[in-house]
Amino acid sequence: MSDFHASATSGSGPEPGRTPPPRTRETALRHRLAELRGPDVPPKALDARALAALAANPGCRRRAILDGAGVDKTSLASALGAPSVFGQSQFAFVRGNAFEARVKADGGAELLRLVHEKLDRGAEPPRDTRAPDLSADGPRGRTARTELALREATGAAAWTLLDHPMLALDVAGSPAFLEPDAVVVHPDGSWTVVEIKSFPVLDGSADPAKVGAAARQAAVYVLALEELAARLRPAPRVRHRVLLVCPEDFSNLPTAAAVDVRKQRAVTARQLARLTRIEEIADALPEGTCFAPDRPAEELTAAVEAVPAAYAPECLSACELAFHCRARSRAAGAVTTLGRQARAELGGLATVDDVLAAADGAAGDPDDPAVAALRRAAELRAEALGARAGTREAACR
Repeated sequence: MSDFHASATSGSGPEPGRTPPPRTRETALRHRLAELRGPDVPPKALDARALAALAANPGCRRRAILDGAGVDKTSLASALGAPSVFGQSQFAFVRGNAFEARVKADGGAELLRLVHEKLDRGAEPPRDTRAPDLSADGPRGRTARTELALREATGAAAWTLLDHPMLALDVAGSPAFLEPDAVVVHPDGSWTVVEIKSFPVLDGSADPAKVGAAARQAAVYVLALEELAARLRPAPRVRHRVLLVCPEDFSNLPTAAAVDVRKQRAVTARQLARLTRIEEIADALPEGTCFAPDRPAEELTAAVEAVPAAYAPECLSACELAFHCRARSRAAGAVTTLGRQARAELGGLATVDDVLAAADGAAGDPDDPAVAALRRAAELRAEALGARAGTREAACR
C-alpha cells in the first residue's frame, strides 16, 4: 500500500537540457492524495477490516477518500474532539489468540476436520496433512512465498493448511497486503478461506452483525485469492463458501459453519472499483484541503465536512469517525441517525423536522405513501391518547 499512498518523487529536478518526464494521471493522483494526507504524514495502509467496512457502507464518500489517501482516522477523530473507541479490547485480543491457537493445535488437525465436515465430505478425510513454512522478509516476500506454496499445494492432491498466509489485493492500482487466519487447499486443488473469530455461537446461533462483518472480511480474502488464482494455469477454483470457526456456547471448544460470501464479494468488488474513482472526490474538494491531524480543529472540521458522509448506526462498530459523524447527523436532524431501514421507509423525507411536519399535515404530498403512513400513524396515536385520557377521567369520577 505504500506505493499507492506515496507522494510524487522528490529530487533536485531534471538534468539541464533534458525534458522532465510527463506527469501521468496516476502520479498526479498520488501527489494529490499525499497533499490531502499531509506532506509529512506517513500513509496508513488498508487492511481487510477497512476494506470490509467500505463494503458495508459503499455510499460514504468521506470514508472512501480518507482511506484512499491513507489518513489515520483514529488520530483524525481525536483531533476533531470525538475520539474513537473503535477496536478490539486487550482482553478480547488475548482470548481470540488463545482460541485460534487451540483451533490450529496438532498441525491444524481439528481445523481440517471441520473443513472436511462442513465443506468437502466427498473428499478423503484429512490424515497426512501439509503445513508449509510461509516465513519470509517483509510483506512482499511473504506474499511471494504464499503464492509459491499455493502453486505447490494445488497440484499435490492432498490437504494443505496455510497458516496466516500473506495475500495481495490490487486497490486502485497498488497492492494492499492482507493476512487471513488460514487458507486450506483441498485434495482437488480448490482453495477455502478460514475465518476464526472469538465471538460465541450460543445454541446454534451467533450475533448476525458479527457474522455479517466476518463474512465481509472473508470476502476480501476471497477476492485476493481470485486475483492470485487468475495468474495460474490452469486457474484453481476459489470456493465462495468460507469456513467460520467460533467457540461453542460458553466453552473454548470450536464449532464451525459454512458461510456463502458471494453477495459480500460482489459488493466489495464494486466498492473497490469505486476507489479507482477517488480522483473525482478529491477534485471536488476546496483547494488546500488537508486532513493532517496537526492542523487546527476548525480547519480539520471544515476539511472533513467538505466530503459528504453516509452515517448509519452500523458505523459505530466499523469506523473510527463514527462519533463525529453521528454528532453531525444528529445536529442536522438527519433520519439516517435512526438507521438505514427507517431512512428507506421515509422516502424523500430526509430530516426529522420533515417527518414531523408531514405527520402533522403541515407539509408533504398526501399521495406519497410515506406521508400517508405517517399521517395515519399520527391519527392512531391521537385516538389512543384520547381514549386513554377519557378512561383516566372516568376513573377519577
